[in-house]
Amino acid sequence: MAHFAKVVDNIVEKVIVAEQDFINSGAVGDASLWIQCSYNTRGGKHYEPNSDTESSDQSKALRKNFPGPTYIYDGTGFYMPQPYASWTLNSTTYQWEPPIDNPNDGTTLYRWNETLYQSDNTKGWEEV
Repeated sequence: MAHFAKVVDNIVEKVIVAEQDFINSGAVGDASLWIQCSYNTRGGKHYEPNSDTESSDQSKALRKNFPGPTYIYDGTGFYMPQPYASWTLNSTTYQWEPPIDNPNDGTTLYRWNETLYQSDNTKGWEEV
């Protein structure tokens, strides 16, 4: 079994688990709309199931990230919609990056405040 994302106009509508033969059968519509993806791929790397350990077989890494509904597919990889206007898409990992690193110290939770960043581009993270 594999995971497949249904992509219409570059937007993921849903993700299912199926065999390639089932996708090819037309039972779920036009087979060309279904793109195989990997549940264990994130940031362009494949990980061992249910872990943060990189797989020794990186050929299993498919399309940069495991998608969900509303993800975008550009023909190379999947990525989430842009979360904030100031964040940029990393062309290697296909993950969004803030203009200022998260000050996460392991004890305090922070969230991004786009309004704060737009008013002073040296700030953006605030404690939760």
